[in-house]
Amino acid sequence: MRLSIRIFIVEDDDTINRLPLARYERLLRRDPDERLSRYAGKRVRYALIVVDLVNRKPIEVVRDEYAYLDFDQEGRLKEPEFENEEISAFDMLDFSSLEQQDRRVIDARHKFARKRYFDKHRWDPTDEIVTAIAEAIFGKLI
Repeated sequence: MRLSIRIFIVEDDDTINRLPLARYERLLRRDPDERLSRYAGKRVRYALIVVDLVNRKPIEVVRDEYAYLDFDQEGRLKEPEFENEEISAFDMLDFSSLEQQDRRVIDARHKFARKRYFDKHRWDPTDEIVTAIAEAIFGKLI
């Protein structure tokens, strides 16, 4: 099994554009020479797809992630709000079973925190977007 990562920017009209992994990594590293000017000041949807390769050809999707990229006014990735994300991620943990005394009361705070986190940082693709990504990876589907 050999894995490969494919990055796609999903435009406002739901069309997709492949972003080379090397360029994506430079954006993440905040390379001062790397920017995507057309997305300056915008929050855009992206798909990160991990595929299994056999003889350098993709055979299946192993993992998919649909999230957002926030760009500053110069087209560079904004600094992440680590503090807020860590708090959100910590809030998603379920400690209620350790401390809950009254079994008649259900503590669902972690479930609501999880929903808030995913509503803010993730998005669900339409069937058309999934199909477009699959066709970009595997070629025209029947």
